[in-house]
Amino acid sequence: MNSSKKADYGNWVPRKLMNALWGVFLGLLFLAVLNALLWRNSAAALLLGAFSALSLAAAAYMQYCRRTVDLRGGGLSGKFYDELLDHLAWQGQGRLLDIGCGSGALSIRCAQRFPAAQIIGVDYWSGVWDYSQKQCEENARLEGCDARIGFRHGDAARLEFADESFDAAVSCFVFHEVKTISGRSKRPVVEEALRVLKKGGSFAFIDLFGRSALYGDMEEFVQRMKDSGLREVNYIPRAGAAFVPALARPMMTSGVGLLYGVK
Repeated sequence: MNSSKKADYGNWVPRKLMNALWGVFLGLLFLAVLNALLWRNSAAALLLGAFSALSLAAAAYMQYCRRTVDLRGGGLSGKFYDELLDHLAWQGQGRLLDIGCGSGALSIRCAQRFPAAQIIGVDYWSGVWDYSQKQCEENARLEGCDARIGFRHGDAARLEFADESFDAAVSCFVFHEVKTISGRSKRPVVEEALRVLKKGGSFAFIDLFGRSALYGDMEEFVQRMKDSGLREVNYIPRAGAAFVPALARPMMTSGVGLLYGVK
């Protein structure tokens, strides 16, 4: 492992978003100053003042969220990973799939938690987040576990694996972002993840399961999965909510839940 360089896991709150938010605030502030110096329009002053204050509040809040979830220094994202893996009933023998691996952080944590496992991380790697396959591979190399991890481009809604290919499957805050399915419901993404899991394999997923617009009634969904033949299905609403209550807002992690069990 190269100790002179540290892995770069990025952040759940993209730098591009922060640049845009602060850019909007500075733009509005500039217009407000121009109005005060040149135009001196009282109505414009009120509007620009109000929008400037709102944009400042939004940028400051998201900056706080970015700092809070940062994996470095024991941030919130790492706590979610630990909670997820603590509920994965798996001994680490065989193959594990990380769906939506992003920068490789959860895949690498799985490799560290399960030293005998082979890990595959898949991601769509869209331009929204500052993540890439090259970044994942470099992070795995720096953490000294690249021999047991492979990364590939993939669509969580249409995984390019045969039925029952993996002994375990994990995913953290990914399913709600999948845009390649028709309709708003994200249940098909969960079902696709379970399709590639072997009978008797374990799974643990964290997502915005509490948002009915995305998943409907979770009690009904859990019962439906049990009726389909899954050996064990458990759901914990508001998983991780005690970590940072200030993140429980519609923009961030309200509705977060942990779905786990055995196929």
